[in-house]
Amino acid sequence: MCTVIPFRAVRPVEKFAKDVASYPYDIIDSQEARALAADNPWSFLHVVKSEIDLPEDTDLYDDSVYEKAKQNYRRLLREGILVQDDKPCFYIYCQRMGGHEQFGIVGCAAINDYETGCIKKHELTRADKEIDRTKHIDRVNAQTGPVFLTYRKRQSIDDIVASVVAGPPEYDFTADDGISHAVWVIADADMIGSIRNEFQKVETIYIADGHHRAASAAEVAKKRRLTNPADETAEYNYVLSVIFPHDHLNVLDYNRVVRDLNGLRVEEFLGRLGEDFSIVEDFSGKSPGKAHGFGMYLDGRWYGLTAKDHVVSGHDVIDALDVSILQRRILTPLLGISDPRTDNRIIFVGGIRGMTELERLVDSRAWAVAFSLYPTTVEELMNVADRSMMMPPKSTWFEPKLRSGLFSHLLE
Repeated sequence: MCTVIPFRAVRPVEKFAKDVASYPYDIIDSQEARALAADNPWSFLHVVKSEIDLPEDTDLYDDSVYEKAKQNYRRLLREGILVQDDKPCFYIYCQRMGGHEQFGIVGCAAINDYETGCIKKHELTRADKEIDRTKHIDRVNAQTGPVFLTYRKRQSIDDIVASVVAGPPEYDFTADDGISHAVWVIADADMIGSIRNEFQKVETIYIADGHHRAASAAEVAKKRRLTNPADETAEYNYVLSVIFPHDHLNVLDYNRVVRDLNGLRVEEFLGRLGEDFSIVEDFSGKSPGKAHGFGMYLDGRWYGLTAKDHVVSGHDVIDALDVSILQRRILTPLLGISDPRTDNRIIFVGGIRGMTELERLVDSRAWAVAFSLYPTTVEELMNVADRSMMMPPKSTWFEPKLRSGLFSHLLE
């Protein structure tokens, strides 16, 4: 049984929704954020990437960054760009990207469910990033970016969503990147009760994306409970979430690029690869069409790699993942990358950027080799989480990304 409650969202006035909505803090860097928000004082990047309003040499984790985020958030409220709803509501958030469409319910999930395992995770967090978001939430006194959750679909919830979106939306706009966003407000008490009751029947909710936001929200709650332990209904005991049925999610490949061949010559590297993979030269597909296949761009040429039987047989749900095979058979033993979370010789490129981005990086000579992977499935994610296991870092890339600023959650 999982608890999901309505809340009084802080959100933009309708005519400002497109201007406010921004990319989440963790998919663009400061330079990109400065450029995107340069002529838009209402962009939520001024809150989630507040360093853009400070000198360029400011440390990203400096206290002034969190103070500026608080000031910018309060400015948007003071100027009437953002307003808080008068009573708790649920919301439906729809995103459309090309032929893909996904509808999620926006509400607040209980942090107690995260702490007890009703909300399951599948990735470890990095301490520095968790501390960063904890400071941001605590200083701004709001959760400014939603956690992306999923559950095994329930027709009863689908039916509620369908009945709501048959009516006109509160927001409906297309962002500059071509992705469309629409929002419906659910204020009806009976429908709110139905949604709460239906989620009480859901045994498990899974974090699809936003592990650091979830962990940081829990850390803030733990801190605030020390001064007010009795108030279980306090807003800080809940985390801002958008919750999608699993069959709505669109998972793309999450590819890897490595700086050098760890001292190996190209011929030697290919020879070592041949021990565990069948290799096809001039691989026109570039991206694999099924699991246990890989594309590799090396020295201006694409190769197709297929894991041999001894590589894929007899392994548990973690070791059978393609990201694990790549790590276990190539990145660690051949390229010397034992911890991809901290090694600066590897970067990760979301599939939304395409194979041309892998080619560009390697052709620049700043990087030596790129690997394209078949996307991890939602079912694999849930199977790993159900076993209380952790996927390797950067195993999944979801598109479209949830926009920040359309909803935020005040903690007091």
